This record gives sequence, C-alpha cells and structure tokens, in this order.
Amino acid sequence: MSATFTKSEGWLDWYPNPTKPRFVAPAGAVDAHCHVFGPGARFPFAPERKYTPCDASKDQLFALRDHLGLTRTVIVQATCHGADNRAMLDAVHSAGGRARGVATVRPDITDAELRRLDEAGVCGVRFNFLKRLVDTSPKDDLVTIAAKIAPLGWHIVIYFEAADLAELEGFFAALPTPLVVDHMGRPDVGRPVDGPEFTRFLRFTERNDVWVKVSCPERLSISGPPALDGERDAYTDVVPFARRVVEEFPDRVLWGSDWPHPNLTGHMPDDGLLVDHIPHIAPTAELQRKLLVANPMRLYWPGEIS
Repeated sequence: MSATFTKSEGWLDWYPNPTKPRFVAPAGAVDAHCHVFGPGARFPFAPERKYTPCDASKDQLFALRDHLGLTRTVIVQATCHGADNRAMLDAVHSAGGRARGVATVRPDITDAELRRLDEAGVCGVRFNFLKRLVDTSPKDDLVTIAAKIAPLGWHIVIYFEAADLAELEGFFAALPTPLVVDHMGRPDVGRPVDGPEFTRFLRFTERNDVWVKVSCPERLSISGPPALDGERDAYTDVVPFARRVVEEFPDRVLWGSDWPHPNLTGHMPDDGLLVDHIPHIAPTAELQRKLLVANPMRLYWPGEIS
C-alpha cells in the first residue's frame, strides 16, 4: 500500500547538481555515513518520527556515490524510519556487496532476527542521544541490545552532543562492543580545539575502543560554506578539529557524506565540496587512504582485500 507524506516545514531537499570534486579519492574509497529516505510510497516513514523528509532513494544515492568517485557506502538507518529497517536493507541488497548497513533495533529483537540482519549485510546498530531526534534513550534497553549484538561482532554507532559526553562516557565505556562516534561528537567549533570539551572527547577516544567519523562539517561549521561561487575551501573552522582527530587516531577514523543531510537549516551543501574538504583534514596520501579505504574496509568488510 502506498502512502502520501508532506515534508516537514522548512525541510531542505538535497543538493540536486553537485559539482565534480577536484580531489580524486583513492581507489576503493568508502562513504561510511549516508542514508536513504523512503521513497515514502514504498517504505512509509515511522508514525513516531520527529520529522518527515524528502524522498532520497537508493538509486539517487548510488548515482551520487559514482559521481563523487567513491566505491562503497555504509547506509545508516534514519530516525524517520524508526526500527523499520526495510528501506536501508533494500538499498544494501541492491548495492551488490558494495554497501553495509547500520540498523535501529528494539530490545525485544530475537537472535534469529539479528542473524537475518547480519546475513543481509548489517554490521552495527545506532544509539541516538540527540533530544531533538528521540524522546528518550533508555539505557537499560540499550544495554540489552548491546548484549545481544556483541556475539555477532557488530559495533554500536553513538550520536550525541559534545556537552553531554561528561554524563554519558561512563555508560559508553561499559558497552561490550566497539563504538563509532558520529560527527566527532558534535564539537562546538567556536571553542578552542585544545579546550577542555574537545580534549575530553579525545581522551575518551584514546581510552576506549572508539572509531570516529570526521564527517558533517556543514553541520558543525559557524563560518559556513564558501561565500563566492566557484570557491572550493569550505567550513574552514571545522578543519582544526577534524585534522586533530585524524592525526591522533589515523587508524580509527572514518569519513561520510551524511547524504541527504537530514534536518539541516540555512543551506544544503554541495557534496562535491564535501569531498574537496577531505585533503584539508587528511593532508597526506597515507592519511587519505587510511581514512577512506583501509579503516572502513577493516571495520565493515573485514577479511576483504582493500
């Protein structure tokens, strides 16, 4: 049965004609954080959702992947779909081995259901702690889920605000799986890169089995996109934070486009510019290969030659 949805007021659709990046990604490069939305007529959005997005299909995602010069994708379940993972799973299946999935599951999920997800290409689950996107994140439920997925060798993706890490880091450290932090823990880039808040995040990463996505400069930046058409340097205030993470943890960093950029206000980024941002945060060929190829292959396609 098809369904009709009206986008949330003010919703920005994804950038329709991204430029071709000047930066040529190394062979086998992975977009380790992207989403699919619907299409709502085939994969209805969850009744409890906090927003109603535009449609953003698997075919559009794969076309963007090829346009940007990337090879593989990791498709993260979007909160607008709740724990109904069908749109994400359909996209992973259609990618023919060139995609992996991160699911949202409930604590009552059975071992048989988890095995089916594993066989379908899912490698992890996402725990969301952003209050504007979820009503609550009950820790007992999350502990239950973590215990169920640990035997599969999955990881847990955690999404939180930098100011909340002090309250959450003990809980995170006790989880029995590797952790993958979305968007560098959303640092306040108006504060010093060597200040106490970001230093806490770096030391949390150092002490635990943590991987970090140096993604979403468009979401973190105060300075914003280039002021002039044709200018390629963007989101320069985010660079010191991302480069610090890449240099301190070169074997545990990942990059993702975050396409189709849910819940952005102000502007929608040109995805070609986001790729051109990469050499600013990973300035050498060795760091670029680790960020885009070696690290995501080790986490999402272990055992395959990268």
